[in-house]
Amino acid sequence: MNWRRGLYSLLWWAATPLIRRYLKKRARKAPAYLQHWDERFGQARQPQAAGAIWIHAVSVGETRAALPLIQAIRQRWPDAPLLLTQMTPTGRDTACQLYPDAEVRYLPYDYPGAVRDFLAVWQPRFGVLMETELWPNLLHAASQQGVPVFLANARLSEKSLRGYRRIQGLIGPALRDLTAIAAQSRQDAERLQQLGAVSPQVCGNTKYDFTPPAAMAELAAQFRQRIGSRPVFICASTRDGEEQLILQAWQQADVGNTLLVLVPRHPERFDSVAALAQDMGFAVQRRSDQQVLAAHTSVWLGDSMGELFAYYGCADVAFVGGSLLPLGGQNLIEPASLGLPVLFGPSMFNFAQASELALEAGAAWQVADAAALVQQALGLLQDEARRQQMHSAALAFTAAHRGASQRIVQLLQAHLPA
Repeated sequence: MNWRRGLYSLLWWAATPLIRRYLKKRARKAPAYLQHWDERFGQARQPQAAGAIWIHAVSVGETRAALPLIQAIRQRWPDAPLLLTQMTPTGRDTACQLYPDAEVRYLPYDYPGAVRDFLAVWQPRFGVLMETELWPNLLHAASQQGVPVFLANARLSEKSLRGYRRIQGLIGPALRDLTAIAAQSRQDAERLQQLGAVSPQVCGNTKYDFTPPAAMAELAAQFRQRIGSRPVFICASTRDGEEQLILQAWQQADVGNTLLVLVPRHPERFDSVAALAQDMGFAVQRRSDQQVLAAHTSVWLGDSMGELFAYYGCADVAFVGGSLLPLGGQNLIEPASLGLPVLFGPSMFNFAQASELALEAGAAWQVADAAALVQQALGLLQDEARRQQMHSAALAFTAAHRGASQRIVQLLQAHLPA
């Protein structure tokens, strides 16, 4: 073990009490964080069948983004069992919903022995890490055990590049332990090369390939029936602090009978967001009450998981959260794929290429703050012709960038035994 990875491993062991404390703290609002600790700390349970194709997707967004890639992988290797690993309870729950026939586990933290045992027990045929999951001990162990591991849908922002450069001596060897890298864009590939990646290939973004399940369209129709004919503005995947900014701007605007739909990104915040809106004087209903929306209800809280496409499907204009505050934004491709006009704030560094392409295509607008967001949303709701233009542009934008999943499968085939 080189000294950098040795020091890195010692830091993991030293941080173990802090990690356990962090999980217990998160469990106060999300009890699922206390479940399956054996998996997180390396006690790998025996699989039903060895030789699975292993996909690691850290949380909800990456797990959904993996769906079209997994479908393409299963077309190529139809008889191989599937192992899915995550790092968050919401990601794990999403995996269980989307892939009921797969084995779903937490990936152990990057302790040398834990990741060695994980790979030895599961003996995966190969692994695919989604986006930017670079775990030095895991990748070293996979290289030592002869398990091909690929980085797919790989992205690296300028901000992340600056951070990784501080530990390039640790990350560079990890990148070189990968069998191949499928980057989302040329810029992502170039940044990865600067860290030491060998010949990353530009394959595109699998998020463009995602097709919502038919059940989501049916649920969207049910939501719309509950709402009635009112205009609907959805603020989706919002993060802590954004809801208050949006609600304050909403209070100060002439919104008429427009319904504001809030869908917080993290389920442990559902109750606090509902309480916030009520304390500010809004008439609030929750999706979980299963009731028709009252005429006086001004805010509908989307307090469910796995139904984001249904919320988008019942809306007229969408805002993508994580972008009003400096958090990097969330997935704008999902609402655009349904033809929704998309609004987002100034911070979209996690989706830099997609946001730039959407703006160029006329499928999205970027706003400076919450006041501008509400003003633009209400303007669009009153301008049917403009909404229709953005609808057509959004559909064309997403259609133009499909195909990444098949390109990634071709890359896998090129580096795996026949």
